[in-house]
Amino acid sequence: MKEIRAVIRPQKLPRLREVLRAVPGFPGMTLSKAAGCGATVRHVPASIREELTDFTEKVRVEIVAPDDLVDALVEAIVQVASTGQTGDGLVWVTSIEHAVFIRKTVGPPEGT
Repeated sequence: MKEIRAVIRPQKLPRLREVLRAVPGFPGMTLSKAAGCGATVRHVPASIREELTDFTEKVRVEIVAPDDLVDALVEAIVQVASTGQTGDGLVWVTSIEHAVFIRKTVGPPEGT
């Protein structure tokens, strides 16, 4: 099992969701807001205020998937998220040693 994480432009999210849902066996995804800046220096911030706010809004996508789906999901993310411009984002994959789904329990909680 692997975890796929991607940081992408927010405007790419609706299309990404559509494309990923079309992948057979797509397990779902978790989203969170992110902000960041790349290592490329375009200009030196003129003030501390600019330095603290010189970040681009992004969306972080997290997917836990079986090994056999990883290549297809990563390829889909890269194809959808790419504009050819600096700042399109990043995708990385890490191994997961163990994962357990948390499901709704049946009946009252213990001790009640």
